[in-house]
Amino acid sequence: MSAQQWGKAPRQPAPIYFDNAATTFPKPACVYEAVAKAMGYSAGNPGRGGHILAERAGDVVYSARETIAQHFGTEPQQVIFTANCTHALNLAIHGAVRQGDHIIISSMEHNSVYRPVAALADAGICTYSIASIAPDTETTLANFRRCLQQNTRIVICTLVSNVTGQILPYRQLAAFCRENALILIADGAQACGVLPVTLADGMQILCTAGHKGLYGPMGTGLLISDGTVPLAPLMQGGTGSLSASVKQPDFLPDALESGTVNVCGIAGLHAGLRWVEQQSIQRIHQQESALCRQLIEGLRGMPDIVVYRHRDTFYAPVVSFAPKTGDCSELALRLQQRGFCLRSGLHCAPLAHDTIGTKAQGTIRFAPSVFNTPGQVNGLLRAIQTA
Repeated sequence: MSAQQWGKAPRQPAPIYFDNAATTFPKPACVYEAVAKAMGYSAGNPGRGGHILAERAGDVVYSARETIAQHFGTEPQQVIFTANCTHALNLAIHGAVRQGDHIIISSMEHNSVYRPVAALADAGICTYSIASIAPDTETTLANFRRCLQQNTRIVICTLVSNVTGQILPYRQLAAFCRENALILIADGAQACGVLPVTLADGMQILCTAGHKGLYGPMGTGLLISDGTVPLAPLMQGGTGSLSASVKQPDFLPDALESGTVNVCGIAGLHAGLRWVEQQSIQRIHQQESALCRQLIEGLRGMPDIVVYRHRDTFYAPVVSFAPKTGDCSELALRLQQRGFCLRSGLHCAPLAHDTIGTKAQGTIRFAPSVFNTPGQVNGLLRAIQTA
C-alpha cells in the first residue's frame, strides 16, 4: 500500500527560506533548547510567588534583562519585554505623545509606526509630518529639517527599511534631535542583530523584534529606554508589585509590563542574542550582505527585472526586486512552487513603497540569514530566470 493510501503525504524537499525580514528561520539549536528547558524547568509565573518554580522563572527573565541591557547600553530595569516590535512601538508612541505634539516620521516607516501616529492625529491629540527619505544623507537630513515646527517634540524613524534594506542616517538624525531637544524613537526591527545598534547611537527609545535578527522565538519584542522619557502605560493590570494599590506602578519595568510575560520566549530570545554575540554582528552582516550582492549581480543580468537599490546608498542585507512586466505576486507564487520562500506585496509599509514608486503592486523581497548559502542563491536565480 502506498504512502498516499495510508493518508501520509510523500516526503517533500525542505523549502529554501529567504523571508528572514519577517522572522528568522531556522533558529539556532540553542534557542529551541532554551525554550524547551524553560517550559519544563522554569514553569512558574515570575514575580507571582515565592515558590521554587516562580523563582526559577524570575531568574530566567532577569538574566535575559541583564544581557539585553548590557548589549544595548542601558540598565536592566529599562528593558521592557513585549509581544513584538509593533507592541513596543505602540507602547513608546502612545506613552510618549502629549496633547498638541507635532511628530516627524520618515517616509520609509512600517505601519507599526504610521498607523498609531495617524490614529493619534485623527483623534486630535497630535499632528505629524512625513520626511522624505532620499538616497543620500544630506537630502534626507534637509527633508527632516524642513518638517521641523515650533511644537515638534518627537521624531520616529526606522533604522533600516524593511522593504529595501536602506540604512537611514540614524546617528545624524539623533544629532539633529539633540540640537532641537527632540525625542528620538527608533524602530530597530531590521537593524538589531545585523548592525551594531546601541542607545549610544543617540535614540532615547529603541524598539525591536526578538524574533528577527536576534533569532528569538516569535511572540517576543523589546522596548529599550535610556530612562529619560516618561512613558504612560498602554495597559494596566497585574504586575506582581504594589498589588494592594489600584494604581499602576510608576517604575520600570513594572509600569509597562502588565500581565504574565512570555518566559519561554524570553529564554529563547536570551539564547538567540547570546548566539548572535558569539557569531559577531560584523560577521553576520558580512555573510548576509555577500548573499545579497550575489543575488543583485545575478538579477542585473536579467533585463526584465528591476532591483530597487541606489549605487551610493548604504543597505542592510535586504533586497527588493520586481519584474518590469507581470505581477510580483504571480512571480513569488511560481518561486514558491519551486521551493523558495520570499514575500511579495507591500510588506506592511505603503509609505516605503510610495517612496520608491512601487505602491501599485509592491515588490518581491529577498532577506537571507546566516543559515543560507551561495548555492541556494544560485538556485533562486535559476528559478527566477525560468519562472
